[in-house]
Parts: sequence; structure tokens; C-alpha cells
Amino acid sequence: MVESSLRSGGGFVRRRDIITLIGGAAAGWPVVASAQQVEGVRNIGVLFPATSHDLEFQAWLGVFEKTLQQSGWTDGGNVHIETRWASSDVAEIRRQAAELVAKAPDVILAYGTSTVGPLLQFTRTIPIVFPIAGDPVGAGYVDSLARPGGNVTGFMTYEYSIGGKWLELLKQIAPDVIRAAVLRDTTTPTGIGQFGVIQAVGSSLKMEVIPLNLREASEIERDLAAFAHTPKGGVVVPGSASASRYHDLILTLVASHKLPAVYAQRSFVAAGGLASYGADVVHHFRLAAGYVDRILRGEKPSNLPVQAPNKYELVINLRAAGALGLTVPPTLLAGADEVIE
Repeated sequence: MVESSLRSGGGFVRRRDIITLIGGAAAGWPVVASAQQVEGVRNIGVLFPATSHDLEFQAWLGVFEKTLQQSGWTDGGNVHIETRWASSDVAEIRRQAAELVAKAPDVILAYGTSTVGPLLQFTRTIPIVFPIAGDPVGAGYVDSLARPGGNVTGFMTYEYSIGGKWLELLKQIAPDVIRAAVLRDTTTPTGIGQFGVIQAVGSSLKMEVIPLNLREASEIERDLAAFAHTPKGGVVVPGSASASRYHDLILTLVASHKLPAVYAQRSFVAAGGLASYGADVVHHFRLAAGYVDRILRGEKPSNLPVQAPNKYELVINLRAAGALGLTVPPTLLAGADEVIE
């Protein structure tokens, strides 16, 4: 059950239903022998669409390793973790995915659809666990949330209804906004579905919702500049691989055009953005470590349900609000999980 956030008196009311993870069986997952494998040591592959200098991904990897250690798996001891930093380049992700699969690890941790898709081009047998993904059913990675049915399982980042909450949050922080540009990724079912929800909520808030596609840097620059010419505009940036790829560009453009913006990912706010509301990714890496532990002890990913988010976080940057001349409602600040000053 997803934590819900409903507008009530200008604030957010949160409800959390925590999903209990059941411990796994003790038997080991049968693996294909490899020259790289050492007797008695299990092998975990990790594929990230980031560079090794990305501090946020480094922190998430640390959480993953620490949680595994709490379950009895120590890197360099009874398990070997090989992390591949593929950056956000599509060709490099594909190359790293092929090399990782060739080593036949016992299980692979893959961050998001940008890495899961390429991995599935090379293996339909090695278990893959994703800490985040938009719509794994729509993308064809799993048969259903309850019964994935293949070699992939993990944790969803969003339910489509969250799109409406981004727009509500934008209106609460910047009440004068009557037009919202949505930077959508049309290459994924999630991007299309979330825009539909945002558009539907827009009418109830008396806001015009305008889609801007995340395809090329020049297109993003041109479209945001054109949008900014008309006053009382704001921006919504749903989470997607394309949003991550153009992370710095989006922040630069939004700041230069002085547009209030709400993001799905905390990283935008940590880098100077106004506000974000999305799944607690740190929590998801802990949950993903739990699934990796269960697979190493013998459970099959096909029997481990894909879980929807059960913990969201609201992050607000007061410095960014001040630069835009905005006063964040006290009710929002009181309900925020993190306030950056």
C-alpha cells in the first residue's frame, strides 16, 4: 500500500503502510559455473547509470552493502560485489550490461529501467533486482506485480497517482502559477501515464498543463525558453532516465528563467531545486538488499512480488524559494521530511 499524500488545509497529510518482508529459505540459487567464481563465495553484480564520482549513488551503494552485511553477507568474505559504473550513456550501459552478464553472477542489482532493459537483452536467467523502476509491467519486465514470472523483481518508484501530487505541491508553494510545463519522457509507459494524471488534476486546480518532451538538449532549451515568455508558469519534472540524463541542464534552465519547479527526485533539490516529492530511495536500497539476500538463500525472483512504494519523502529548499520570492506555507514545512536552508 502506498503512503498517500492528500491536500488538506494547504498541507500534506501522510499515511504509511509498511510492507513486511518475510525471511527466505536457506537453499542456494543454482548458478552457472564461471572461471571468475570462487568456491563458497557468492557473486553480486551491480549496474549503475552513473559515474563512480556520483556521491548519491555511492551513498546508496553503501546502504545496500551495509544492509547485506546485517544479513550475513560481507563483501570480500562470503560474497564478492562487482559494481559497474556505466554513466548515463546508452551505449556504455549496454556494453557494461553485456560484460556483467558474461561473468554469470548469482544476482544483479540494476538501477532503474535504463539498466534493466539492456540486461534483459543478454539474460533471461540471472536474477535481477531493481531498487527503483517506473512501470515494470508496462515495460514488459515482469508479468504482474504479484507474480513477476521471470528473472526480474524489485521495487517501483511511483504509482501514477503521484503525478497529481506534484502539481498540487507546485500550486501550494507557488499559488500564482496557472500554467505548468511537464518535462515528460515519452519513451516509457510511466512518462505517458503520469502526464495523463497530471493533466486530469490540472483541470481541478484550474491550471493549464503543457507537455514538453525530454529528447534532446537543444529542444529542451528552446521549449523551456518559449514557455517562460508567458508569466505565471511553473515546471513539473517527473522521474525518468531522461530527467536524470539532463539533470544539470534542467536545473540551469529553470533557475535562469526563474521558474518554480517540483521534482520527483531529491537530487534536484539537493543541487538547488525548489522542492521534490518521491519515493525514499535509501529505503528502497535497503529493501532491494533484502531481496538479494532472499535470492542468495534460494528464493526465485519470479516468486518475489514487485512492491509499490511505502515510504515517500518531501524535500524543500528554502534558499531556492527565497530566490524566487516565494514563502513556503508553514504546514508544508511542518510536514517536510527534509528542509534545506
